[in-house]
Amino acid sequence: MPILPILTFPDPVLSRPCRQVREVTDELRRLAADMTETMYQAPGIGLAAPQVGHDLRLVVVDLSPREEGREPVALVNPRIVEAEGSLIFEEGCLSVPEFTCDVSRFSRVKVEATDLEGRPMTVEGEGVLAVCLQHELDHLEGRLFLDRISPLKRALYKKRRLKQAKQDKQDKP
Repeated sequence: MPILPILTFPDPVLSRPCRQVREVTDELRRLAADMTETMYQAPGIGLAAPQVGHDLRLVVVDLSPREEGREPVALVNPRIVEAEGSLIFEEGCLSVPEFTCDVSRFSRVKVEATDLEGRPMTVEGEGVLAVCLQHELDHLEGRLFLDRISPLKRALYKKRRLKQAKQDKQDKP
């Protein structure tokens, strides 16, 4: 069971842009640690604060192979400063259960952020890391990967998800 509950579509928190982090505090570091543990237990390779109900520009990512140990990175107020190339990647999302779809993304990105000590940092990523960074930063803008796919595929998923939510409500005593 994840430490923090992960919000799922169509929760309205997921469609709102997040606010800037004004100061790196112990509370923010605790949130990042809890998000990291939640991401590992889910399991996932990235998690953004709005996915766990926090309106903050904070993401955690870790693409290291599990058998080689963990190398989480927390990014505070991240922003893409360079992007180039393109690729199509089959994405999934902890907030969009039971659905994957091909999404067009930049193949290389450079992200500037602040670390959990309040120092500036830069992360450059290609391939899967570039996709993961873009995916997580989209969450901070109130976007899901569903917003980047065809309207038909998005509508089919939304219909299926809403039907499931209705069924879940009927099944509860």
